[in-house]
Amino acid sequence: MPFMRKILSNMIDSEAHEKRPPILTSSKQDISPHITNVGEMKHYLCGCCAAFNNVAITYPIQKVLFRQQLYGIKTRDAVLQLRRDGFRNLYRGILPPLMQKTTTLALMFGLYEDLSCLLRKHVRAPEFATHGVAAVLAGTAEAIFTPLERVQTLLQNHKHHDKFTNTYQAFKALKCHGIGEYYRGLVPILFRNGLSNVLFFGLRGPIKEHLPTATTHSAHLVNDFIGGGLLGAMLGFLCFPINVVKTRLQSQIGGEFQSFPKVFQKIWLERDRKLINLFRGAHLNYHRSLISWGIINATYEFLLKFI
Repeated sequence: MPFMRKILSNMIDSEAHEKRPPILTSSKQDISPHITNVGEMKHYLCGCCAAFNNVAITYPIQKVLFRQQLYGIKTRDAVLQLRRDGFRNLYRGILPPLMQKTTTLALMFGLYEDLSCLLRKHVRAPEFATHGVAAVLAGTAEAIFTPLERVQTLLQNHKHHDKFTNTYQAFKALKCHGIGEYYRGLVPILFRNGLSNVLFFGLRGPIKEHLPTATTHSAHLVNDFIGGGLLGAMLGFLCFPINVVKTRLQSQIGGEFQSFPKVFQKIWLERDRKLINLFRGAHLNYHRSLISWGIINATYEFLLKFI
């Protein structure tokens, strides 16, 4: 009998141990999704900070480039225009690009990572295809903030200096023309964003692999700057004619909404049907893009390691 009681006691203890809730395991399962969600936000934050850093440094160069795109003038003439405007107006209109770039680059990097992950899980397709679709969708989402780019164009145009002096007034001036006026120039922006995103995310890795192997943090920073800069310069040159048409479209307030081909043809005729005239200012855009995307890529990758 004592022997039987001992067996029964062991059986009861074994059942009690099996029914005991796995408290530690459950706790980990509950917490881990939240930790993952917080970690995923870092791509948005790093993209936002990289954009802020870039705009603050390169805005004066962008302003010279804008004048060349709009009027087809030489670099020296564009610089002289800015000198006549004075230092007070040098950073005039910086708020829209600051808002636009920080939001669009946050979406560009963040949505690309999220959408790539989502498509890999749910779509059976080659990796380059899912990454390409994710890049195009991220670029399309960026176009939501076209009104900020639109207002920036108006504020940088000295012909509108007497009509409004700040971002709020520029937005207010467009209001009476309807919501469509805020999205004038949307088509070239969609085309530019899709093309540049696909090439940027598709070539960023291979370019870095062909650079000298980095063994220190500073070497990685230099490689990221060079890789991002070279890629950005190439894309800036490739998309330059698209931006010329976009700038012309967005410099208009009210009136007919002209198509991309119609405006392109008009600019082509104005510039004597010469390709070199269509790319006037492209050399400055090349150097600006080299610096801008070098800063963006290096800042993004640097922050990604510490957040």
